[in-house]
Formats: sequence, C-alpha cells, structure tokens
Amino acid sequence: MKKIIHRANTRGHADHGWLNTHHTFSFGSYYDPTRTNFGMLRVLNDDIVTGGAGFGKHPHDNMEIVSIPLSGSLKHEDSMGNASVIKTDDVQIMSAGTGIMHSEFNPNHNEAVNFLQIWVFPKERNIEPRYGQKTFDPAGRVNQIQTVVSPDKEGEALWINQDAYFSLGNLEAGTDLTYDLKSPNHGVYVFTLSGSVEVAGEQLGKRDGLGIYEIDKLDIKATENADILLIEVPMSSRG
Repeated sequence: MKKIIHRANTRGHADHGWLNTHHTFSFGSYYDPTRTNFGMLRVLNDDIVTGGAGFGKHPHDNMEIVSIPLSGSLKHEDSMGNASVIKTDDVQIMSAGTGIMHSEFNPNHNEAVNFLQIWVFPKERNIEPRYGQKTFDPAGRVNQIQTVVSPDKEGEALWINQDAYFSLGNLEAGTDLTYDLKSPNHGVYVFTLSGSVEVAGEQLGKRDGLGIYEIDKLDIKATENADILLIEVPMSSRG
C-alpha cells in the first residue's frame, strides 16, 4: 500500500474576486512539483463563482473534463452546439479530443455556484469531441457507492475516454463500506466533500484528499455524516 495525503489547507489558492478557487494539483499560477497529478488524474479544482460571472469561451484538447456542481448552478455552452445548465446532483463530462471551445457561467446573479472541475488524461488521443450530462438520484448514494462516471458505454454512468471511475457516497456516521478496485494497476483518490471519514488509517476532514494505490480494496468508515468522491484511475498510461 502506498498513499499520499493532501490536507485541505495545503491546496493552492487563488481569489480573483469573481472566482475563488482551490487547486489540489498544480494549476495556473500554482505549481508544486510534488503535486502535478495522481496517476491519470491531472486536475481537481474546487471553484466558487460569484453570481453572473464565469469563464469566457476558451479551448481544450485531449483531456477528459468532469464538472460536479456542489451548490448553485452552472451554464455551459460549447462549439459543438451544446447549451445547458447543470446543478446539484448533475454530473457533466466533455471529451475534448481534437479540440473544443466552451464557456461556463453562473446564471444566477444572487447566488454563488460551487463546483468541482476535474481533468483526467485520455486513454485515446484525438478522438471526436463529445459532451454528456446526467442527473443522478441522491438516494442511490445513501450509505453506498454510486458510480457516476465509468468507461462502460452501456452502463448507467456517464462514459469517459479512460479506464476511470468516479463514485459518490453520502454516508451516515458509523457507516462502513468497502470499495473494490477494478484493476491492480489502479489507484483511488478519496476527496471528502463534507464531514469526516477514516480511510487506510487516516482521518480525512472536509476537502482533505488521500491518494492510495497498490491495493485491491479500500475500507471506508464515516466518523460523522459525510459526503465523499472517489476517483479511481490507472496509475500509468498502460492502465
């Protein structure tokens, strides 16, 4: 077993007025050579955008981009012609592939939006860009793991161009869960959205992160009511 802990207060931080953001991994003006990625997981940004503000149209290519709103709503528009709003219980994914332009704005002038912006290196490069979003029933993650992103094109989760799995859990205090990894070459990044959990002998509080690999399963115990995000990724490009 190998693990790396990123406490909430060690993340990179930038406050642009309209955007208050924390970076688990190196991003923008924040650079830490020891925190550039966790396997195929490249970016985990915790963004708060004020009412009526947002990111203007900008490009991406060859990256899998997942957005998970935690509160408020976010309006998305892109060069493929998609225009939609995502909110709590929605998950959005873009395969940037050969290239895409998109913008993200907070359509509510009286309420901030807090969302996670997550980047994963793709399995196949230069694919045709694609977009997807889905609303997930929160009852499906009460004291259990709800997979919301996976490489299975036929499953209930959103498809990702990588052997990666995103899962959410809403756990009551005292709940014990075991998460089974899909491959011995994978690792799991545990990100605590709220509350606290005990994982691999570590106590994780709100916005703490733990990357763990060279394991086949992960035991999780909620030490108080908690919301968690699990991101399982290959630890190398070979999966």
